[in-house]
Amino acid sequence: MTDNTAQTPAGPVLAADGRPLKASLNRALRAQKIRALLLIAPLLLFILITFILPIADMLFRSVENQIVRETLPRTVAAMEEWENHEEAPGEDVYAGLYIDLFEAAEFRRHTRVGSRLNYEMTGISSLFRQAGRGVGRFDTDIYTDQFTGLDAAWADYATWTGLMGDSAIRAALPETADSFDTWVRITVEANDDDPAEENIEDFVYFSLYRDLAGNGYSGSNALLSAAAEAVGGFDSISIRDQFEELDEDWLNTELMETIWVYSPSYTPGYFLTAIDMQLSADGITAQPEDRQIYVTLFGRTLFMSLVIMGSCVLLGYPIAFLLANLPMRISNILMILVLLPFWTSLLVRTSAWKVLLQQQGVINDLLVWVGLVADDSRLQLINNQTGTIIAMTHILLPFMILPLYSVMQTIPPTYVRAAKSLGATDWTAFWRVYFPQSIPGIGAGCILVFILAIGYYITPELVGGRTGTFISNRIAYHISSSLNWGLAAALGSILLGVVLILYWIYDRIVGIDNVKLG
Repeated sequence: MTDNTAQTPAGPVLAADGRPLKASLNRALRAQKIRALLLIAPLLLFILITFILPIADMLFRSVENQIVRETLPRTVAAMEEWENHEEAPGEDVYAGLYIDLFEAAEFRRHTRVGSRLNYEMTGISSLFRQAGRGVGRFDTDIYTDQFTGLDAAWADYATWTGLMGDSAIRAALPETADSFDTWVRITVEANDDDPAEENIEDFVYFSLYRDLAGNGYSGSNALLSAAAEAVGGFDSISIRDQFEELDEDWLNTELMETIWVYSPSYTPGYFLTAIDMQLSADGITAQPEDRQIYVTLFGRTLFMSLVIMGSCVLLGYPIAFLLANLPMRISNILMILVLLPFWTSLLVRTSAWKVLLQQQGVINDLLVWVGLVADDSRLQLINNQTGTIIAMTHILLPFMILPLYSVMQTIPPTYVRAAKSLGATDWTAFWRVYFPQSIPGIGAGCILVFILAIGYYITPELVGGRTGTFISNRIAYHISSSLNWGLAAALGSILLGVVLILYWIYDRIVGIDNVKLG
């Protein structure tokens, strides 16, 4: 019996163009994904540049501390041998500090490191500015005169280049080699001069004296051998005493400990300051009581943001309910009134509240006229938490009303009518039927208002006074006034972390899937 069934040839199924069907499908899907990626690429790039990179930079600045080690490298290295922190360090530390400050002053960097350390100990900035002017007048010219008096060749730039070009001599005179290279760099890069035409600075001879007096010289260079034999009879000075004459605070152990503690390239110091702690030679300790402000500010910010959020819920829910249930013509008019604040400058609205809330303002005048408040007992409604809460509730109220209105519009009115027809009272119908369906709008409005409130700083700055400001006001102060960007970054990072934790808690309790905008 013959089998008439058609036989399918072995091998993969082919597409119309003769290619395997599976490969053609994969190629089409890949092309579709690439097109989709190209469509969203501008948005991803925008988010990367304006959101992700700034946050990454903020996190980096909150721990970055390279300026101390980069500006005072010799001082930091010498401090590794400083063991007894109850006494000021020895000559080696101040010798390194002398050359570091000389170089930093020439490159105009000494004020920057002074400002950085001044965040940790008040007064350091003025010391560094003073030292920048003073180190060039130290009595180290005594070494210059003695070396050039011993042999005039020591004043010749060619002599120095010949010596420093020998690797064995550089190894035998490490401080001298470093100081000579530093002088050449200062002459060329900072002063734009030719080293061959300039006098060699005194600190180079000072380093040469330290090398020869401390380690001697056993090489074959006659000039160095003669100098090594002669330095034992040289007059010398104490560089530590030179700093003491400049300002006795340079021998303050607390000052030198501050330099030592903040010498690492990365430090937790900013984060510790942000939680009212500090980094010291003894480890992590609490800040003095008169400087413990940030934990209080964080607590105040969270408390006031929650109060503002609650106020917006209480005021916004009835308004949104009216907007959703009144006839369209009246609802549109009310919606214009809700949106009207968006067409007015935030600064103008806040300034208007300053006029309304002051003791001689409209609200107090009205209360006195009605008789609720005596004229000599007017309410203090501004420059405190009350003023901040009132002003920010007004400013953020639309952000609560709009999500609520959007959700309430989707609730069919027939549900409430059906509940009433089954015997429910107005309150029962609202509470058991209508309100549960509006909860997603409450969640969306609360998240929106809380996140906006916790980062506000213009309104609290204008109407909050001393007790009504937020942590964001301190962040703005450190960015624009004190220029302590590291502390500002640490405060911002902690604030971001708090918001993310609260968001996670909200998601665990309520569920972010239950938040809707309509």
